[in-house]
Amino acid sequence: MDELKKTLFYQQKNGYDVMDAAERAALEDYCRDYIAYLDEARTEREAVRAAVRLAEAAGFRPLEDGDGPIKPGQKVYYVNRGKSLLLAVGGRRPMADGCVIEAAHVDAPRLDLKQVPLYEDTELAYLRTHYYGGIKKYQWTAIPLELHGTVALKDGSTVDVVIGRDESDPQFVITDLLPHLAKDQENKKLGAAIEGEKLCVLIGSVPYAGEGDNRVRLAVMSLLNDRYGITEADFISAELEVVPAFPVRELGIDRSMIGGYGQDDRVCAYAELAAILETENPERTAVCILADKEEIGSEGVTGMRSRAFEYFMERLIGGTCSVQACFSHSFCVSADVTAALDPLYAEVSEKQNAAKLNYGVGFCKFTGSRGKSGASDAQAELVAYLRRLCDDAGVVWQMCELGKVDQGGGGTVAMFMAQRDIDTIDAGVPVLSMHAPFETTSKLDCYMTYKCMKAAYNAK
Repeated sequence: MDELKKTLFYQQKNGYDVMDAAERAALEDYCRDYIAYLDEARTEREAVRAAVRLAEAAGFRPLEDGDGPIKPGQKVYYVNRGKSLLLAVGGRRPMADGCVIEAAHVDAPRLDLKQVPLYEDTELAYLRTHYYGGIKKYQWTAIPLELHGTVALKDGSTVDVVIGRDESDPQFVITDLLPHLAKDQENKKLGAAIEGEKLCVLIGSVPYAGEGDNRVRLAVMSLLNDRYGITEADFISAELEVVPAFPVRELGIDRSMIGGYGQDDRVCAYAELAAILETENPERTAVCILADKEEIGSEGVTGMRSRAFEYFMERLIGGTCSVQACFSHSFCVSADVTAALDPLYAEVSEKQNAAKLNYGVGFCKFTGSRGKSGASDAQAELVAYLRRLCDDAGVVWQMCELGKVDQGGGGTVAMFMAQRDIDTIDAGVPVLSMHAPFETTSKLDCYMTYKCMKAAYNAK
């Protein structure tokens, strides 16, 4: 009977039970590089810059005007407005046979500065923010924060701002009420305890010498002017982001997990990036997308709804076929994270279909919410193909869904790829504390996601 159960039942396995010493060493090497990337990539612009540097070291070159069609083995990249990145390695088969596409996003939940952010109250200077993406607002108070971004000046030049990253830099904070005076706050619902307009960053307290009002605000602006040459009006044309200041760290006494900001979705972005950097002469052209704006619906010129992707593909095709002919024969892995089963909050998950830490890359046939609203529901044939591909490559994987049916849900870029007539499935790393300022992943799951992405690019 035991043999029959083994044959007939779907049995998940903890990855550490099937991994040998050599692969565990490879896992550690991969995660070491991932931690370094994540620690550097605090914003989407920084994630793209770091990826370009790695790509150029691996032999990728910018896609130039007039390039195309892409040649077998040729490695090219295209940066879209500094905030999204597309890379490709030319395949042996023609573009009309389709491509293998992997699409992740490099934006993450954060606090953006308002366009007129600086103000003073009771001789304290603050920066007003507007939160970006789905956050629990209370998680952003009383933690160390950094300020990253770009200021565009009227003359067309730009200034990069990074304050709080270097050990010698000051950091910032959003204050919270002391428990002694928080009776009214604690009686509110969790989502209403901290109002969005109170997510104001404390930035200074020393007044400028002399008489008059707004002296602290003036002192802060004077320091920013000395360091970056900007005035208060330049905030109007700036993209400045407040992000957590926590360094990325190994977690657990066994060092089996990774803790850090922005793992949704830079953990999958790095997996597909690392995979394409190691891809040489694939059967079909390999395409890697690091998109922006997924956390707010993939809108805008750098999001996955943009036609920048079609523009990139047209240049790769070089007139050898129509873009639509290429898309209809292509396969896409929407590389995005999924919710890991948290035993402390098991009531929101249905255990039989929930992703677990250390059980490998999670395949999500569909996303969306409740009745699969807003989902891209992958074809059964596509799921079977991915099962076979990963089994042949020794990838530890698991099927999963994002929480109980009526609990909620979420979306990825998958629906926007499927709308282009591209067969698409979601696959990615299970995450604990998703969208928090400090997210947790399993090293094994990170590594297996990379192995999955590499296997897809190198499929015959």
